[in-house]
Amino acid sequence: MDLATLAELVRAPAALTVPGDVSAGGSVRPGLALSSVCLYWAGMALNDYADRDLDAVERPERPIPSGRVRPGQALGLAAGLTAAGLVAAARTGGRGALGVATGLAAVVWAYDLALKDTPAGPLAMAAARGLDVVLGGASTDAPPGDGKARLLAAGAVAAHTYGVTALSRGEVGGGSKARSATALASTALAAGLAVAHVTSVTSGSAAVSRGRPGGAVPVAVRRLAGFGLTAAYAGLVGRAQLDAARHPDAGRTRAAVGQSILGLLPLQAALTAGRGGLATAVALAAAHPLARKLSRKVSPT
Repeated sequence: MDLATLAELVRAPAALTVPGDVSAGGSVRPGLALSSVCLYWAGMALNDYADRDLDAVERPERPIPSGRVRPGQALGLAAGLTAAGLVAAARTGGRGALGVATGLAAVVWAYDLALKDTPAGPLAMAAARGLDVVLGGASTDAPPGDGKARLLAAGAVAAHTYGVTALSRGEVGGGSKARSATALASTALAAGLAVAHVTSVTSGSAAVSRGRPGGAVPVAVRRLAGFGLTAAYAGLVGRAQLDAARHPDAGRTRAAVGQSILGLLPLQAALTAGRGGLATAVALAAAHPLARKLSRKVSPT
């Protein structure tokens, strides 16, 4: 398996949307970001292993049906990346982080092997990304007494993911009004929860630094950045989803799914900026055009 095929199998560029989950949850530790990326890539490899027969009909160009990757290789890679993700979580955040990462890994495997094509599929995906945000709060460097804000951040990412997953059901056969409505409603909910999160972490005593990275950043700046990035998220993702609603063919739907996946970056940036992590928020926002450029070479879907 060459590097180009490996990157295609694990949807490598889409991993840029993963580290922002833990920063939205309150952590700045690279080890937890690494854990998230490993578990995400494991899920992508496992997805292609589980879908190998379907892909042979619908997407024969993918690594397994094209013969570039053997099914056993994909399964072994998924197992190895899962183990690496759990080890990274344990070494970085201790038992608490390991517990959350174990739950996240269980949801990923359950989704790919059993739940994907059931009504519970979008819920499982939403739970996985929500747990990824919670993983950031399981680290020893996460702010204490931050439960409400973390739940709002996890809810925003989970709501977004639910909508994207529902919309993705039409990538091959085309979209529908119901799927588009679900995606748009989920995007609106995610934006609302992001606004509530920014308001929560910048209101009253919560605005005082309590161990938050960047807690000394003025409240007005944090709110302006958080609300502005939330608006950017809603505009980028909502526009693509509206286009798919008006023209629900497979191509427009697939483009909307790809844009929505990458749209996690400004959402995560908004949540992180509200906490005062402006440098991290800027990095996440700046990663969006890079991710879009890379997605033209390796599809994130």
